[in-house]
Amino acid sequence: MADNAATSRDHTPMIRQYLGIKADYPDMLVFYRMGDFYELFFEDARRAAELLDITLTQRGESGGQAIPMAGVPYHAADQYLARLIRRGESVAICEQLEAPGKNKGPVRREVVRVVTPGTVTDEALLDAREANRLVAVAPDRAGGFGLAALEMGRGDFSVMRLADDEALTAELARLEPAEVLVPEDADNAASRHPLARARSPWLFDAVSARRRLLDHFRVANLRGFGCDDAEAAVAAAGALLEYLQATQRSALPHITGLRTDIRDDALLLDAATRRNLEIERSVSGRDEHTLVGVLDRCATAMGSRCLRRWAGRPPRDHDILRGRYQAIRALNSDGGSRSLRESLAGIADVERILTRLALRSARPRDLHGLRTALARLPGLCNQLADTPSDLLAEQAGRLGPFPAMQAHLAGALVDEPPIWLRDGGVLRPGYDEELDRLRGIADNADGFLRELEVNERARTGVDTLKVGYNRVHGYFIELGKTHAARVPEDYTRRQTLKAVERYITPELKRFEDEVLSARERALTREKALYAELLDDLAGHLEPLRALADALAELDVLANLAERSVALGLTEPTMVDEPGLTLRGGRHPVVEQVLAEPFVANDLALSDATRMLLITGPNMGGKSTFMRQTALIVLMAHIGSFVPADSAEIGPIDRIFTRIGAGDDLASGQSTFMVEMAETAHILHHATANSLVLLDEIGRGTSTYDGLALARATAERLARHNRAFTLFATHYFELTALAQALPGAENIHFDASEYATEQGESLVFLHTARPGPASRSFGLQVAALAGVPQPVLAAARTYLAELENGPAPAPGPAATPQIPLFNEDRLGDRLRQQLADLDPDELTPREALALIYRLRGMLEPD
Repeated sequence: MADNAATSRDHTPMIRQYLGIKADYPDMLVFYRMGDFYELFFEDARRAAELLDITLTQRGESGGQAIPMAGVPYHAADQYLARLIRRGESVAICEQLEAPGKNKGPVRREVVRVVTPGTVTDEALLDAREANRLVAVAPDRAGGFGLAALEMGRGDFSVMRLADDEALTAELARLEPAEVLVPEDADNAASRHPLARARSPWLFDAVSARRRLLDHFRVANLRGFGCDDAEAAVAAAGALLEYLQATQRSALPHITGLRTDIRDDALLLDAATRRNLEIERSVSGRDEHTLVGVLDRCATAMGSRCLRRWAGRPPRDHDILRGRYQAIRALNSDGGSRSLRESLAGIADVERILTRLALRSARPRDLHGLRTALARLPGLCNQLADTPSDLLAEQAGRLGPFPAMQAHLAGALVDEPPIWLRDGGVLRPGYDEELDRLRGIADNADGFLRELEVNERARTGVDTLKVGYNRVHGYFIELGKTHAARVPEDYTRRQTLKAVERYITPELKRFEDEVLSARERALTREKALYAELLDDLAGHLEPLRALADALAELDVLANLAERSVALGLTEPTMVDEPGLTLRGGRHPVVEQVLAEPFVANDLALSDATRMLLITGPNMGGKSTFMRQTALIVLMAHIGSFVPADSAEIGPIDRIFTRIGAGDDLASGQSTFMVEMAETAHILHHATANSLVLLDEIGRGTSTYDGLALARATAERLARHNRAFTLFATHYFELTALAQALPGAENIHFDASEYATEQGESLVFLHTARPGPASRSFGLQVAALAGVPQPVLAAARTYLAELENGPAPAPGPAATPQIPLFNEDRLGDRLRQQLADLDPDELTPREALALIYRLRGMLEPD
């Protein structure tokens, strides 16, 4: 900040004050309160003008230079803060702490709170249905990491140990943090995160971090949290807590515990898999076309966030999942899901209200929302009475109810409280005698003024005399200047206007002092009572947090029950034997956007069949089939019913995908490099209980290189990893692996050609059938895409030459590559064509077409 670095005596006192405050927050925008505006100066003003599209002006000169300035109205600050937070900016809010003119020099100001993307709690600044997380990452001595994560809106604080940078990348993709705290000298996936915030390395010191955590939780050691020996995780958690204390400038009573998550307790998905399966984020940008977009019809914002947590970290424990299935079954057995959803609809966001309550920033509407939620609890408890589900009964037991608290709030708050406390009118008449007395004085002012006006008109004989009030001069008696001779002696001139004079009398002055004082004292009294109410409620945070968790989980279960009916889902069967058997499996998202009926397919993987080699034409359904398999497994681990006629699922520890093509230009990686990096990750980490989806391995390089890599990858997965694998390929040569590899089988997706007036056309059948595909139909798909006919004709000629003629001789600088297979490729294809057909099912037209196709595969005479 070259233009304001100096705090020299050449600057005005106010600018010196601003610069002193700004020096403590060099990386943040400072909202500096001046009257009814938050002003920004110098470089902050330029940045804010650009980010918020507000006017950049200047405020005179200081230090011989014009001072750039921009501002936003204080009453509309939230909407500007929301825009800045979405852009990843942090803002220090500097308030006036005394009335102007009270002391010499500038008004005393201090930063009262810091708003950052990861610590924000204001309702207006958050997406109601998505979690907002702050993450801190510290390296350990073995090359791994400790990660701490906090969801500020619900006080959920956890730590985790991570083995390497790949695991760290996967967790960051799962958590989608709003801010990532890292040491300044770090070089890892966290430090390269777009929302990384560098902090001094000493803040990640494990010894001081441990002390900070012990002080906050008031414990002697961290063994009860399961992380006493996790030095890097403790360092990350301590750094995160320090950041919270620095930004919130208040106690953090809602952070009452620290949970240690074991990464392998959940079904693991790396960053590429989350992206390829489009769980919460769609590549197209339409998040309604994602798994969560289809599943989320929750009645509350708490439920939506809970569903996303379940989808982000699905448990592997089959007992947990069976409990969720039982709850869904119970809710659907008597139509309970509808009535439960109706009772939950409209309940306020209790989770985030409790956080604001703990931070003493809860507004009157927050307490109104809590009161309304508490009033519904008895009805919810009645609905869940005698439920056959252990999980539903457990959640019902956490609902309270809280009759005393509900009665307290009902007696304290008016029916429809205002948004803000600052103007009063929040507490109900009868709640406090002193408040009622002070309000009575102020409220009776109108009657006194009317009576005074009548009396003074009679005393002066002036029928046009008025008694009035304005905020600048207070109460006054107004007379026209033509009646100056009738002004009584006890009138004292207060203000002179063009045609009238305004006066004050001793009686009116006494009344003014009493009324204005009463209003001020009433507002002060109301604020004090409101603070006492917050303190009282904050003493019940633990049971209220249990209530919020129960409401969120009940909402998710009722939502999943409704979705199971609306989407035609079936309860899966979780078994201990390895394998995956699906009957009539469907893609939960594609099915919702198709105009025509979805073609369901079966799948069977077991200890004896661990790899399916999938062939068939582009657009034939291979990728959809693979993705739907992964999504069905994922849905089952969320605790949801699944889109299949039946599903039997054994132990699955991870899902890996290598689907689609994309480059990473920012890191200088080509499409093929990205493909190989993702493949390498799978080969290093897949286990015998993993589900692996591989689509078109090796397509980003030359034919022989790609074919060699694809074959070697398949062999490694089948012989070494032994993962359950769906391996889609256009390399027909790889179908021979079904005979060469243990547990490998061929399946294919077919298409049917038919004649039209315009020529041959193609229908994709989208049905998985045993055996390899006979053709790829690449030229037919190109025709459907609109490739010009001359290009297609040339392609047919070249295809015939490649299939029937000798391979082109290598150039003078080329080295022939070693053949992968010694079989007669043409003979194998002919034999496969004949083996796949059933003569009894061929129509005359199909038989004739087959003869021409076989004839075309032979070399010309």
